[in-house]
Amino acid sequence: MALVVYLKTVTELRGKGDRIAKVSFRGLSFYSRVLENCEDEARFEEAFRWPIASKVDGNEMLEIQIFNYSKVFTNRLIGTFCMVLQKVVEEGHLEVTDTLTDDNNTAIQTSVSIEIRYQPMDGSVQVWSDGEFLDVPTDRDGMFQFETDSLLSAHSQSSGTSPGRSSHGIPAFRKAGKGVFSAMKLGKVRSSKDDHKKGDDPAILEAEDLDRKAMRLGGGLDPDTISLASVTAVTTNVSNKRSKPDIKMEPSSGRPMDYQISVTIIEARQLVGLNMDPVVCVEIGEDKKYTSMKESTNCPYYNEYFVFDFHVPPDVMFDKILKLSVIHSKNLLRSGTLVGTFKLDIGTVYSQPEHQFYHKWAMLSDPDDITAGCKGYIKCDIAIMGKGDNIKTPHKANETDDDDIEGNLLLPEGVPSERQWARFYVKIYRAEGLPKMNTSIMANVKKAFIGENKDLVDPYVLVQFAGQKGKTSVQKSSYEPIWNEQIVFTEMFPPLCKRMKIQIRDSDKVNDVAIGTHFIDLRKISNDGDKGFLPTLGPAWVNMYGSTRNYTLMDEHQDLNEGLGEGVSFRARLLLSVAVEILDTSSVEIMSSTDVQVESVSMITESATGKVEELFLFGAFLEATMIDRKIGDKPINFEVTIGNYGNEIDGVSKSLSRRKKMRDGGGEADEEESELIQNSTDEEAEDDGDLVSVSSSPSMKPVITDRNYFHLPYFEKKPCIYIKSWWQDQRRRLYNSNIMDKIADKLEEGLNDVQEIIKTEKTYPERRLRGVLEELSTGCSRFVTLANKDQNQGGRTKLDRERLKSCMREMESMSQQAKTIRSQVKRNTVRDKLKAAMNFLQRLRFLADEPQHSIPDVFIWMMSNNKRIAYARIPSKDILYSIVDEEMGKDCGKVKACFLRLPGKKGFGPAGWTVQAKLEVYLWLGLNKQRKDFLSGLPSGFEEKKAVKGSGLQPVPPISLMYNMKQVFQLRAHMYQARSLFAADTSGLSDPFARVFFSTHSQVTEVLNETLCPTWDQLLIFDNVELYGEVSELRDDPPIIVIEIYDQDTVGKADFIGRTFAKPLTKMADEHYGPPRFPAQLEYYQIYRGNCTAGELLAAFELLQLGPAGQTELPPIDGPADCDRGPIMPVPLGIRPVLSRYRIEVLFWGLRELKRINLAQVDRPRVDIECAGKGVQSALIQNYKKNPNFNTLVKWFEVDLPENELLHPPLNIRVVDCRAFGRYTLVGSHAVTSLRKFIYIPPDKKAKDWANAARLACGYMALANGTSRSHSDSCPISHPSGDIVVNVDPDTNVKKMETVVKLEATSDAVVKIDVNEDDKDKERKKKKKKKGEDPEDEEPDESMLDWWSKYFVSIETMMENLRAQEAVWAEAEEREDLENAADGAEIRADDANVKGAKIKEKTKVKSSKLKKKNQAIDGPEKKTPKSRVDELVVYHKELESEFDHFEDWLHTFNLYRGKAGDDDDTTVVDDDRIVGRFKGSLCMYKLPLSEEFTRETGFDPNMGMFQSIPHNDPINVLVRIYVVRATDLHPADINGKADPYIVIKLGKSEVKDKENYISKQLNPVFGKSFDIEATFPMDSMLTVSVYDWDLVGTDDLIGETKVDLENRYYSKHRATCGLASHYSLHGYNMWRDPQKPTQILTKLCKEGKVDGPHYGPGGKVKVSNRVFLGTTEIEDENGLKKQTEEHLALTVLKHWEEIPRVGCKLVPEHVETRPLLNPDKPGIEQGRIEMWVDMFPLDVPAPGPAIDISPRKPKRYELRVIIWNTDEVILEDDDYFTGEKSSDIFVRGWLKGQQEDKQDTDVHYHSLTGEGNFNWRYVFPFDYLMAEEKIVISKRESLFSWDETEYKIPARLTLQVWDADHFSADDFLGAIELDLNRFLRGAKTAKQCSIDMVLNEQELPTISIFKQKRVKGWWPFVARDENDELQLTGKVEAELHLMTAEEAEKNPVGLGRNEPDPLEKPNRPDTTFLWFLSPLKAIRYLVCNRYKWLIIKIVLALLLLIMVGLFLYSMPGYLVKKLLGA
Repeated sequence: MALVVYLKTVTELRGKGDRIAKVSFRGLSFYSRVLENCEDEARFEEAFRWPIASKVDGNEMLEIQIFNYSKVFTNRLIGTFCMVLQKVVEEGHLEVTDTLTDDNNTAIQTSVSIEIRYQPMDGSVQVWSDGEFLDVPTDRDGMFQFETDSLLSAHSQSSGTSPGRSSHGIPAFRKAGKGVFSAMKLGKVRSSKDDHKKGDDPAILEAEDLDRKAMRLGGGLDPDTISLASVTAVTTNVSNKRSKPDIKMEPSSGRPMDYQISVTIIEARQLVGLNMDPVVCVEIGEDKKYTSMKESTNCPYYNEYFVFDFHVPPDVMFDKILKLSVIHSKNLLRSGTLVGTFKLDIGTVYSQPEHQFYHKWAMLSDPDDITAGCKGYIKCDIAIMGKGDNIKTPHKANETDDDDIEGNLLLPEGVPSERQWARFYVKIYRAEGLPKMNTSIMANVKKAFIGENKDLVDPYVLVQFAGQKGKTSVQKSSYEPIWNEQIVFTEMFPPLCKRMKIQIRDSDKVNDVAIGTHFIDLRKISNDGDKGFLPTLGPAWVNMYGSTRNYTLMDEHQDLNEGLGEGVSFRARLLLSVAVEILDTSSVEIMSSTDVQVESVSMITESATGKVEELFLFGAFLEATMIDRKIGDKPINFEVTIGNYGNEIDGVSKSLSRRKKMRDGGGEADEEESELIQNSTDEEAEDDGDLVSVSSSPSMKPVITDRNYFHLPYFEKKPCIYIKSWWQDQRRRLYNSNIMDKIADKLEEGLNDVQEIIKTEKTYPERRLRGVLEELSTGCSRFVTLANKDQNQGGRTKLDRERLKSCMREMESMSQQAKTIRSQVKRNTVRDKLKAAMNFLQRLRFLADEPQHSIPDVFIWMMSNNKRIAYARIPSKDILYSIVDEEMGKDCGKVKACFLRLPGKKGFGPAGWTVQAKLEVYLWLGLNKQRKDFLSGLPSGFEEKKAVKGSGLQPVPPISLMYNMKQVFQLRAHMYQARSLFAADTSGLSDPFARVFFSTHSQVTEVLNETLCPTWDQLLIFDNVELYGEVSELRDDPPIIVIEIYDQDTVGKADFIGRTFAKPLTKMADEHYGPPRFPAQLEYYQIYRGNCTAGELLAAFELLQLGPAGQTELPPIDGPADCDRGPIMPVPLGIRPVLSRYRIEVLFWGLRELKRINLAQVDRPRVDIECAGKGVQSALIQNYKKNPNFNTLVKWFEVDLPENELLHPPLNIRVVDCRAFGRYTLVGSHAVTSLRKFIYIPPDKKAKDWANAARLACGYMALANGTSRSHSDSCPISHPSGDIVVNVDPDTNVKKMETVVKLEATSDAVVKIDVNEDDKDKERKKKKKKKGEDPEDEEPDESMLDWWSKYFVSIETMMENLRAQEAVWAEAEEREDLENAADGAEIRADDANVKGAKIKEKTKVKSSKLKKKNQAIDGPEKKTPKSRVDELVVYHKELESEFDHFEDWLHTFNLYRGKAGDDDDTTVVDDDRIVGRFKGSLCMYKLPLSEEFTRETGFDPNMGMFQSIPHNDPINVLVRIYVVRATDLHPADINGKADPYIVIKLGKSEVKDKENYISKQLNPVFGKSFDIEATFPMDSMLTVSVYDWDLVGTDDLIGETKVDLENRYYSKHRATCGLASHYSLHGYNMWRDPQKPTQILTKLCKEGKVDGPHYGPGGKVKVSNRVFLGTTEIEDENGLKKQTEEHLALTVLKHWEEIPRVGCKLVPEHVETRPLLNPDKPGIEQGRIEMWVDMFPLDVPAPGPAIDISPRKPKRYELRVIIWNTDEVILEDDDYFTGEKSSDIFVRGWLKGQQEDKQDTDVHYHSLTGEGNFNWRYVFPFDYLMAEEKIVISKRESLFSWDETEYKIPARLTLQVWDADHFSADDFLGAIELDLNRFLRGAKTAKQCSIDMVLNEQELPTISIFKQKRVKGWWPFVARDENDELQLTGKVEAELHLMTAEEAEKNPVGLGRNEPDPLEKPNRPDTTFLWFLSPLKAIRYLVCNRYKWLIIKIVLALLLLIMVGLFLYSMPGYLVKKLLGA
């Protein structure tokens, strides 16, 4: 089936130009070749062919576009011709001439003439042959020239064309932009996630025949590191009857790996609660670890480090939950109260950049009260290391505490900082198809006794999410349980836990077991974009897979049911849905706890999940070969199952309940029947009713293939199977997924091609990339049109709709972006744009993965004796049929090669690599009603054999196919060589041979002993290979060849090394054997062993058809004449590579660290070098112990190597030990796989620019420029003498990104140094004053500075540089985003507004970030007056990685011995296999070499290319090792700490610094230097180890690092002693090298034969043709100035890399950071150590004493705090008598970390206004480290501690105000914490003091007590109220006075108000006292003060009363007296 369009001419074109045509059909476009300089007529005369899988529809369109071609700009469209193919479909042949139309659809004058042919499958249109085209020219080379051939070199034609389809009369059309041939790329390296979608659809590939001699190779981007065969070209063609096999055999998930998780809890802030004693608990899975407890503080500082080690599979690791919780007052007796928790899963951390969160704040929430809000923050670092990950920790020096909590929350990118609470509803409806889970014995007994029969499973569903579990009820005895329950989780949204685990379990009395597990990835069921949607899923069925269904008591594959590894059988399916609801926490009726709830829900209708359709699965087994010999003696059959259908042994367990219903005539009939009746006409039902599924092939006894494998004799009779099954019709999901997968496969293939073009350094990768992007763009827009149909289908869920919308949006935007990027692809941007395209690929793969299942996967099982042996699992979407081509599964209706493998854990390791069987199967799955063309894709030429005669409409499927067409072929396998094979023997080598399988034949090559790079050079001939099917199809799509490589063992069977696949190049009997297709070219094939690569095979395969005349017609085999190898035939001449003569020179330097061999020491080693059969031996080392160097340095040999660099064989290095009696023992070997970096290319004399002067044996001598070029002064300024002046400003504070200044070789350059820093400094000061800051102290005095000042300033510089770099990158990204978006906006006006707005927001955000960053960069400058402190360079990695391992001329080759380990991770080197190192180098060049090189002066012919190399006699060296400190050590003791000390080994000397161990410290500062005398070469490997001191038992190794001193010593980078940035004679920066700069410079000039140095007047120096300027004065210790040339010389040395020819960067004064590794935990860092090494030869003057880098001793200070008064303190108490509010105030204070030394004032009793008067003095002595801004405390951790532990904590003063109570605990009222380095200035008066001082802390200016010394003012006390808000609870007037210990001694003071220097007593009101201590006083107070007037009044009243009483009493008497007159 094919459509062929023959494009003849385009006439009446306007103007003159290059024309190109594009022909498109069904979304697939071909380009014609470019016709250059056409006038009015373009004669294309080209044919394009589309192979088609489904018939052409009458209304499909063909489109032809004609363009004006441009090499630079996009092609301009001239016009388009569109045609409906109705006529073509009817007649099969048509010639058309018609005019083109322009953009507006109006006709233009230009016209095109074409001819179209179409041949459908069934031959309904007349038959035609390829040759029938009119006047097809037969000129093979001239006419059809490949677009790039004209652009490339002429020789690309002769080298053969792409393995194209050159039909009888039509030559193979080749062109560059787009091509017709698909390359079957096998062995793609894909991450394990994508394993199940590995093959690619046979997309039509852009042919890239650019220089066929360079193989088709792909891979990464760096030409040197990529294995050449990383993408093997197994070229396929376009008949598309076969799909591609998967090359990797082993399932990668499920294998345990090592992980180390390190968590540092730094501090907590804003914890909610009063005066707490907080502890932080870190919990991962089951493991818990606690910090120490901090007393009475809401902001504890811990800085504690925890490490968790795990050895589990990745999936299990990433699903573990990390939980941080803060607990208040936990102790031995009580568990404490939970304050708040924070959860995230490990996967989230692992997906962060660098796998870590650094210095982020985790926000705590209370799980029991979701309405409460934030409970505080924990600042922490979390990092995860797998094997081979290295974590880049930002430098741990003096970090300023970033107090911006909101900006540094511990959340992944893109998660909003304000997370809300949400409910996650998981509804579980029902399940079906469960397997038996109990034995039937008990059931039978029960049945006998009780007479009832039960289903043998008791299922329930367990859901795990975010560390919580919920489960449904148990449904007793049911294969089809119905739950209708929902499980509700309450969790923050978006959750930081990515996966939800859903498991059906069987409830059992003893232990419950899992039946099946399914994971829901929340990222796939939600979208966080603007138009995104919350997680939603279903209601949908999910399929669960696991172990086989037969019940056994101990299931060996139980892990599979737990979700580990790939399931090998269908277990059950479960109907569920997921929904999320965001909670409004402010509403009243909300439940506040987060416990899991289980509720019941209503039932769901049958139709909700879609209409049930009948599906038909057909399969044919065309071939079963490579059957493992263990099972080869019993009959074998194959079973195919889909779900439980087709599974005859342990499949459907019919539910009893359902049977009962049927018996009782209950409503529901059997599902299948009812379905049948519902959806078919009567006729169909009758027709299909008797169609019984046939799911397994007949049993057959295998036949022997060879000694390892058997095959089944399926010769002309091929068995078939067919199964009918019923599933909900959700094909649309799979269709969309298929479309996206196909786009992705096509993109991946294209990108691999681009990489390959870049890597093999072919021309025009950008064209291919443009083609790929164009294809992507059209593919995406095609998706948008296709995916939009079938909208109203039943059972569409919310997720279906939302996913469709978001996929359409994504695809549309991807289409636009691809267009945009395509227009930006230029020669120089290819790599960047390639990265962008890689992102597209990831996005596509992510989108294509459909979260809602529909049809279960298909399993093929090989059965023997009714036992399941091996299986293959095929996703149902891959074989699903659709009428639309793009939607069809990639393997539907195609022959697929399947490799069966063992199930579960048996499939790991060696057992999993051997193929159990290789099947060629044909599968077709589709709706029963579409089944008419289910046989259409089979290789033609068969008759059907049917079991029953069908009478209906539908054809009855056959049970076997009889092939009557048989073709006979000869296969020629040209096995040339293999390289980098896996080492399978203990010697570290292998004895490899290859076994080639094709169809039912196999042959082996000879065994080559002891090599990893065998060159077999052997032709294997397979005669009389019979293949079934039609000739032309076999030509296009021959079966694949399997090549297995083994290691021959003398005893036992051969070990498997690896396997690869290939496709042969097929020649039909009537074809000519010659160019362009033949002879075949050698290609590289990647060899796989499990999932790891195990080498590469270089071979070619030809399949030649035997004609009627038999073998005589075959092309002759012309081997090389000189070769006689008996029966072994060498690879013939046309195929072997073309060779030329090379000379390889070898530099033999020495051998190092050779280990013992079989317990014997190596004594007299020799090195043998071999390459392509030739070689050379080194001189013998007579006594390895005495001197391990060779005495003859250079030897060479000549060898014939292929011209093509990519085909160069490896070079083998072997070391043998010569023993007595002529015996040799192999010590170890090394294979140099790529000689590319050792190839010498003579310098090009025409090159003006010295930068390109020579590409030397050691790679490129690159032109790298100075480190701190900056500002505009780096522009050349012309000088009268023709010099070039370059000003170098040595002290730019923020270094700009480097710029390169190219200088002409003829000119002289002048480099000058500015000396105007003082002015800059003054300006900076002025600026600061303006800012309202306090002026800085004056410059620090020289005597104050030490090495540490230099170190800290340098660290700051390093951090700044990193930040500046980040900022620059961020800006660049920003710019690109804007450009892309702008382009997008131009394309689509309607989106422009939205996009524009979005971009603006984005830029705002980003720019604010950048501003912050810039502030951060300015920050440190304010702190340290930087300009005057000289700096060194701090490297945050080892020095080697900065200077290319110091292999500038001396290379180190590791020698291996022993079997290679089988680890998934090939990135980790097998260190235990290294038995030593060979030092030397190689240089290879083509002969003859030009004369000039040898005519140079002083050329030593014995040294060849290795001129001017030092001698290698032993040399004595003083090695001085400085160890600064270690960070993040792995804890070695139970308490989670370590007691580290240093051990240094070099040769036989060992220095143990055991007595100076540092107690309980994971970040110890050592500050030590060690001197060791060593002799190179014997002692060249320095080991610096950190051990953990133990009181009892041996000390444990924490980690060690090894430094190769020899390479450093001899390197041209001069790594012996780093160059300081300035030369000075005294002080902290004293020059420490015994050689002065002038001496060093003179030596370098002499060695490099450079003219100079010439010192001139006025501070000039000339070296070669460069002139440098600099200062010439220096101060000695007495301050006298004297003249010197050292500064000038140092300037030249700092810019040595700019010197032509010999320049290279010299090592500066530095500190390097090296990872510490422990051999027990390979590949996982155990901490880092900062150090550097100086080396001084002992034959020159001795160096001065070592620099003192001992840790700074903390300085003793005394802080005196006077509490004068308080005011407005809140009143807590009520008076007993009067009920008045009052408080008994006292103030408590302490320095952070010293709570036990807290001090209290006396109590101001009975304050009625909140005013308190104290005049009380605290005195806090403390030790302080100025540079780190930390207080140092030494204290014992507990009673049992052996010694004191040193802690460093920030200097913070805490003041608290309390209310004193005598009979109950005191009440806490409020507190303030002052950071002594930056705290707010106190207010002048109590009035001005307000809570704003705390709330707006960031904005207000701060002061440091260390600068101010004395401060007085008012500060606010604050506390949190019930609503968690800060409130003012008082004010305090305090005075802080800081003194050094000396000053304090001179002016002593007393505590409180004591002597000396007592404070006067406070003037308190009389009311302040305690009533029960002085009752009289209280009475007096009560009487006098409060009730005085009352008492007076009462007394007066009483007196009055008494008077009245007396009056009344005495009045009668007086009256009487008066009356009586007495």
